[in-house]
Amino acid sequence: MKAKETIQDFYYQHHQDYTGIGQFNVYKREEFACQTTSLSPTRRDFYKISLVTKGEGLFSYADKSIHIHGNAITFLNPFTPYAWEPLTEDQTGYFCVFTEEFITSHLKIESLSQSPLFKIGSNPVLIPNTQSMQFLKNIFASMHTEMQSAYVNKYDLLRSYVQIIIHEALKIHPAESYTHQGNAAMRISSLFLELLERQFPIESIHHTIRLKNANEFADQLSVHTNHLNRALKETTGKTTTEWITDSLIKESKALLLHSSWDIAQIGYCLGFEHSSNFILFFKKHTHQTPNQFRQQQVVAIS
Repeated sequence: MKAKETIQDFYYQHHQDYTGIGQFNVYKREEFACQTTSLSPTRRDFYKISLVTKGEGLFSYADKSIHIHGNAITFLNPFTPYAWEPLTEDQTGYFCVFTEEFITSHLKIESLSQSPLFKIGSNPVLIPNTQSMQFLKNIFASMHTEMQSAYVNKYDLLRSYVQIIIHEALKIHPAESYTHQGNAAMRISSLFLELLERQFPIESIHHTIRLKNANEFADQLSVHTNHLNRALKETTGKTTTEWITDSLIKESKALLLHSSWDIAQIGYCLGFEHSSNFILFFKKHTHQTPNQFRQQQVVAIS
């Protein structure tokens, strides 16, 4: 898999001067039709919603591929690697890109959190009917026009447009014409490991992990906890809890060794509300307390 593409990478590739370009932008697909496209799934650090009104191509994500022939909308998040291989030159439609900072809490609560944009493991390709397609085209056209305006609150309006698109997507039944490139267990395991990897490294005491246990990961992936465990055991030989534990211990050791944070701060960032719980967890799996580990490493280095 290629290295992660950042929003700055994207802007640099498509703008001679990307200074001042913000955390949201919207484009016509035909403006990019002739540009080189990655054929291997690549992970980005930004969100993308793409409306295909004309054009044929192969959309690949995780370990699946979907053949798209006009009239489709795709929802991509930073957790899932993806690629688009155009099969025809005539490609029309719209797409918008935006960062995590652009998203407000209103877009992530209640029903919207279950949308293809935010739900890891959900089908990111939806096939709108004629009426829905026309509605979505109008919304994207309005966003494209709004980006050129001088309206002082235009980004609030653009967030509202994104919210409308997500609500419309929740009405659409997912496409089912998949070409499987791996079995279900491999797909679930791949998505879990991507999701787990995204939580690390922790670079600030204000950064806390979002998913802390097997149930939370399973819920995010829209599978039962037992199903996720079986898939991981089958494909990796380790359970969900073992994978999470290994990652927490690895990150704990890195923070103890390379940061000056105290034990309570490290534990909190790793999902332990009380430092005593973190100490017990660390000692159970390493046979020494966090302080003992840190002191031992300092002595060894000196």
